[in-house]
Amino acid sequence: MRAIPTQRETASCGPDVRGCARVETTLSGSPLAPGSARALLRKALAEWAELALPGAGHLTGQVGDDATLIASELVTNAVVHAGTEVRLACRLEQETGALVVEVTDQHPSRAPRDDESETPQARDAPEYGRGLRLVAALSDSWGITYRPGTKTVWARLPTGEYPADERIAPYGDACVPAPDLRVAEILAPDPLPPLAARSTFPGRDTWLAGSYGDDWLARRDGRDGTWLGRGALSFLAEASDLLAGQLDEDLVTSLTGQLIVPRLADWCAVWLEDETTGHGGWSGGDRIGGPRLARVWHAGEDRIEELSRALERNPPPAGDPLRAGPAPYPWPDETRDAPDADDQNSGTTSSTSPATSGTAPGTTPGTTLAATPGTALAYRLVAGGRPLGTLVIGRGGIGRFPDEITGLVEDLGRRVALAIGAARQYSRQATISAVLQRGLLPGAVAEIPGVRSALVYEPCDKGGPSGDFYDLFPAGQGRWCFAVGDVQGKGPEAAVVIGLVRPWLRLLAREGYRVADVLDRLNQLLLDDATEAADAAARALVAAGARPTAPGDGPQTRFLSLLYGELVPFHGGVRCTVASAGHPLPLLLDPEGSVRTVARPQTLLGVVEDATYTSETFDLYSGDTLLCVTDGVTERRSGTRQFDDGDGLATALSACAGMDAGPIAERITQLVHDFGARPPADDLALLVLQAE
Repeated sequence: MRAIPTQRETASCGPDVRGCARVETTLSGSPLAPGSARALLRKALAEWAELALPGAGHLTGQVGDDATLIASELVTNAVVHAGTEVRLACRLEQETGALVVEVTDQHPSRAPRDDESETPQARDAPEYGRGLRLVAALSDSWGITYRPGTKTVWARLPTGEYPADERIAPYGDACVPAPDLRVAEILAPDPLPPLAARSTFPGRDTWLAGSYGDDWLARRDGRDGTWLGRGALSFLAEASDLLAGQLDEDLVTSLTGQLIVPRLADWCAVWLEDETTGHGGWSGGDRIGGPRLARVWHAGEDRIEELSRALERNPPPAGDPLRAGPAPYPWPDETRDAPDADDQNSGTTSSTSPATSGTAPGTTPGTTLAATPGTALAYRLVAGGRPLGTLVIGRGGIGRFPDEITGLVEDLGRRVALAIGAARQYSRQATISAVLQRGLLPGAVAEIPGVRSALVYEPCDKGGPSGDFYDLFPAGQGRWCFAVGDVQGKGPEAAVVIGLVRPWLRLLAREGYRVADVLDRLNQLLLDDATEAADAAARALVAAGARPTAPGDGPQTRFLSLLYGELVPFHGGVRCTVASAGHPLPLLLDPEGSVRTVARPQTLLGVVEDATYTSETFDLYSGDTLLCVTDGVTERRSGTRQFDDGDGLATALSACAGMDAGPIAERITQLVHDFGARPPADDLALLVLQAE
């Protein structure tokens, strides 16, 4: 993966100036942002130190390291909890010579989170999220500034030597700044007291010193109540936030593995089932399809493949989905749990901590978990009474998981099941919407003799039916018809109207009705359909014993804007007849770059009963281009301005003189996208017809 590109604006003054220097960048809200922030800050501080600015003499030492750590923590906090782009700024204050680090995000309604507001006690503390306690320990002062649309967390560090009262000498003549000790307490709590040997496994005592073993609760001197009361709740809250926004079940399983390993277990696996079977693909102990091993996660990445092979041979049996709590799971017999191959070849033993590698100390090179067994538990993943899969966790070298940990994983499992259920529901809805969308639009656009055509269709909501539609079809007797429309609203209601209008248009056109007559009849059909819907709703209310609705309170009239036309090729050109019903007017571009409208505005369809529509006829000759768009083009916004303000669309089309239909469509679309800083907020449809 490529590094995040950064843009830096640095202003440095000469050594004779009291000191003014600034660096800033915008980072995307991704996991790579903290690393980019650290690299940028280190480079900037080194440059300032070379310029010998006032206060810059210590920037490459302790102060620079502290500033880099603060920037990394604040950027991480913004990425995790705000999820927006992050603005990092660092400057040397001219008046005080202090170094100021500022991190700005665009989520001001969510306060900065400090997941470890109390002294952290968990042994498996992650490598991020030490929170604002670390910032407070390293900085001279810090705070939060709220502005409209943004939130800035800043920290100020003195660039001189530490005062005498903040220096201590714990080891003879060595002086260590007091803030370093406060940071050390945050990053590494006091070691836990050793435990007397109670194990029947070789090397078990060492393992228990860094694992959640049988005696894990007994040896922590009451600290578990603090961790389980505060840290566990924070862990579950963060897990809920992380899982809630995921719409892919495989991504949910991947996140589950990262949440559990190595905090709560050496490894974990997630099987997913087809919830429609109701029994996970098992019958009478025989596998019929069975669950799918969706994700395997191990603290040692080189062990994942072998663990997967072992688990594939022993999927979890079907269980009662209503049964609460974990069930024992057989320990995988081919999961390598020994030092790395490089260490085996050299005859040395890996020094990696078992809490991070999953290797059980005391084993000999090449041994498996069968020789040094551990404990594995299986949790059924159930949401709404439907079995969705199974979560299995394991840790080597222990006889059992403590009840507090099994309860914590059970709570996490419920959240995982809900996230998987939500992802599957979204997937079903997205599939239905995609099928519906394909059915509402033509499968292919007709080719017209003597006419080049280009079409752009971009629904705003990728997961649901659009309110815009188009069509280009042969109508018989040497005629081709085209339509570009926009239905009131979006989603299912819009889909219903489109599902009515497109077949009606084709039927009326093929019956030989003129353009204006097609709009007259389509208008009446929409009004009749709305009346029938209102009558049906009123009858349903009366049948249910409810009071009939007052006039105007029932289902609303379904209306739409429509641009409809007919093309008849002739020798040397194409005759076009077009009518617009409440739709943006079509524009005609000639080869010299002149642009004019070729229709007049009329009433929306489905609003006024007995409305009469008229049409205009003109000829397209070689090089003439007709542009038809929906209001997603003309009303594209940038602040208070719209794309078509001051005939903006006509101006853009005029600049396309001499271009073919395809490039014209691409250019107009690009101009629409570039007009605003944010993505378009409305559906966009664009049809270009050009005489050859």
